[in-house]
Amino acid sequence: MTTAIIAEDEDLPRKELRRMLSELWPELAIVAECEHGADALEAIHEHHPDIAFLDIRMPGMTGLDVANAVKGQCHAVFTTAYDSYAIEAFAAGAVDYLLKPVSHARLQEAIERLKARIASQQIAPDISHLMSELDKRLRQTAQERIRWISASVGDTIKMFAIEKILFFTSDEKYTRVVCSNDEAHIRKPLKEIMEGLDTEKFWQIHRGVVVRADAISRAHRDDMGRYTVELHGTNEKLKVSQAYAWRFKPM
Repeated sequence: MTTAIIAEDEDLPRKELRRMLSELWPELAIVAECEHGADALEAIHEHHPDIAFLDIRMPGMTGLDVANAVKGQCHAVFTTAYDSYAIEAFAAGAVDYLLKPVSHARLQEAIERLKARIASQQIAPDISHLMSELDKRLRQTAQERIRWISASVGDTIKMFAIEKILFFTSDEKYTRVVCSNDEAHIRKPLKEIMEGLDTEKFWQIHRGVVVRADAISRAHRDDMGRYTVELHGTNEKLKVSQAYAWRFKPM
C-alpha cells in the first residue's frame, strides 16, 4: 500500500487536496493531515510515508524545512501559490510541485510520476540544492518583518524591540513575549507572529515555543535523547520537541 501525508496550514486547500487525491488515486492511503511543519515532521517519523505533500509556506517550520529534515526518507511534492519562482526552480524535475489552486490535470500528472518512481523503487532524490534555491527565493519575496511588539498592560503600552526578545511561548489564547528584563502577554497568536519573523534569527523549537537563535547559550540532551535549551538573559529552560531536535545535532 502506498501511503502519504498532507501538510497544509489552511483548512480548505488541505481538505480539497485530500478529496482530489481520493478521487484520482483511491488506493493511496493518507495516514496524516497536518497544519504545521512540526506536525508533518512528527508524522513522517511516526508513519514513514512514501510521499509527503508539503505546503512550501507554513509559519515557523516551512515545507522546505521539513523536506530538509527528512531528506531521502520519502518523495516530496511541494504545493505553492507562488509560481514566479516555483516553475523555474522545479524545472530540473527532481521533485514535483502543485500550483494552488490545484487542478485535476496537474495533479494527475504528478500522480503518474509518483507511481512510476515508486514502482521502480527509486530512492527519494537529494534535493538540497533545490531547497536552498527555493529558500533563497522565498526570502526575497517575504513580507515585511516585524520590528516591534506592543503589549497592553492596564493603561500602559509596553514596547519590545524584536532584537531584544528572547523567546515567545503560546497557549490557546495568548502569546507570552519574554525579554531579559521584562515580559508581557499579547492576544495575537504565535502563528501570526511567526509569519513576520526572520526564520534564520528566530527558531521554532516546539509547537508553542520560538526562540531567538543568538540568545541560545547551550542545549542539553538527556538519556532519552530529549533536548532542553538555556538562553542568555533568563534562567528559564525550554523544552525542544522531537520535531526540532535536528537543529541541535553536533556538526
